[in-house]
Amino acid sequence: MNKLKTTLFLFAISFSTIAQQKPQNVIFMIGDGMGLSQISTAIHFKGSPSAFEQFKHIGFVKTSSAVQKVTDSAGAATAYATGQKSFNRAISVNTDSVAIPTILEQLEAKNFATGLISICSITDATPACFYAHATDRGQHEIIAAQLPASGVDFVAGGGRQYFTSRADGMNYLDDLKKRGYQVDTTVRYDQINSSQKYAYLVHETNLPGRHEGRDDYFPKTLNTAIQYFSGKKENFFLMAEGSYIDWAGHRNDKEMMIAEQLDFDEALQIAIDFVKKDKNTLLIVTADHETGGTAVTKGATQDQLNVEFVTDQHTATMVPIFAMGPGAELFQGIYENNEVYHKLRALIDF
Repeated sequence: MNKLKTTLFLFAISFSTIAQQKPQNVIFMIGDGMGLSQISTAIHFKGSPSAFEQFKHIGFVKTSSAVQKVTDSAGAATAYATGQKSFNRAISVNTDSVAIPTILEQLEAKNFATGLISICSITDATPACFYAHATDRGQHEIIAAQLPASGVDFVAGGGRQYFTSRADGMNYLDDLKKRGYQVDTTVRYDQINSSQKYAYLVHETNLPGRHEGRDDYFPKTLNTAIQYFSGKKENFFLMAEGSYIDWAGHRNDKEMMIAEQLDFDEALQIAIDFVKKDKNTLLIVTADHETGGTAVTKGATQDQLNVEFVTDQHTATMVPIFAMGPGAELFQGIYENNEVYHKLRALIDF
């Protein structure tokens, strides 16, 4: 009997600890195409400690889609957003092309505030999988038409042409305005108001690369979004994608790779600073897949390093996942990409 009481007491303590570790908010950062070597460029080329070096809870994610061993961004983001693996190019539909509820849609229904940030078009594969459903990632106009009714509170990215210059003649910027969004194409961050909804569609297509003259849009926008959600009463879920790490791998462009990874690192530090101060927010950082078979190798001299690529395509290499904040321990280990969704479901009060 005493042994049973002791067991029940220890279980109660354990349950209480788990309950205290549940986060109120989630920041989910995805470095598109970001493998260990890409992260290593920030560690070696930054000139100061990388933000990644502050994580204690680290795991690895298997990236294959339901059909292909080498996933694309759509297949991977569908797994993260819905908890189900699907085929490459799928935007949150299952292998039978039937729409699957996304974590963002489910949290919207539970009165969470939600947000999406991307450097490329907001209709591109990764952000699209969190609010839209389509059988092919290339259906940008179909995807854009679903944003106004999604309920997302804060949206920032490119792709304005898919809302205005459409084959059907519709103007979904007008639809966003009718639904109460403050539509901004110039990023007037000083005018942010947490009682409003915002759609920052800041480029007709995709923003330029950081090495091509893009300013600190990504870290600045992430910081603005965090301030915006901090001013709201609701708990929040924010997905922020560093899109062009992937593009650098496809182009085998080491200059772009380093610039985009350092840009992501800068944004990540902003998220870390908030998580450490807030105490109630879980930060998850991972990738959809690795791109380029990237390696940090010996340079021309003993003290130099170089970045090299073995392909201009995605690879099947596992990607790292980092967690910080309440519930971070749950993300250690090696597991499939769709399990990230289920781990979040176990932690968030649905």
